[in-house]
Amino acid sequence: MTTPSVYTHILVPVENSRYDETILTHIVPLAKVTGARVTIIHVADGFMARNIDRFPDSPEIQEDTKYLAQCREKLHAQDFIVEAVLEFGEPAHKILEYAEAHNCDLIAMATHGHRGLADVILGSVASTIRHRTSIPVLLVKASKGA
Repeated sequence: MTTPSVYTHILVPVENSRYDETILTHIVPLAKVTGARVTIIHVADGFMARNIDRFPDSPEIQEDTKYLAQCREKLHAQDFIVEAVLEFGEPAHKILEYAEAHNCDLIAMATHGHRGLADVILGSVASTIRHRTSIPVLLVKASKGA
C-alpha cells in the first residue's frame, strides 16, 4: 500500500532573474519524491505589465513569456507535470490568489536574503507571502553568486 504524498501541487514563483535557478534546482528532488505537479508563476509588475490592455505585445511581456516557456521545458524534460503561468500586477497578491484558487499545497521560492533596512526599502514578496497564507511556504536563500 502506498502512502499519499504530502504535496500534490507545488507553486514556484520566479522573477526572471539569476535567483530562479536556486529554487528550480531545489524543487526537483522534492517534486520527484512526492510526485507533485509543478506550476511556475511569474508576476510581471513593470509599467507595461500594469498596462497590459494597452501594451499586450510589449518586449517585457514577450521576454517573460519566453522565459516561462524555457523554465517549463526544463522541468518537463525531467518528466514533471508542469504548467507555466504569467500574471500581471502586485506579485505577492497574485501569487497568493493563484495558490488558493488552484489548491496549491506548497509555495516554494528563492529569497535574496535582504535584512533589516533593505527589506523595508525593497520590500519582500517572500515575507508578505509567508505572513498572509496558511499554505506551507518553502524559502530557499539564493547564494550571492546565483
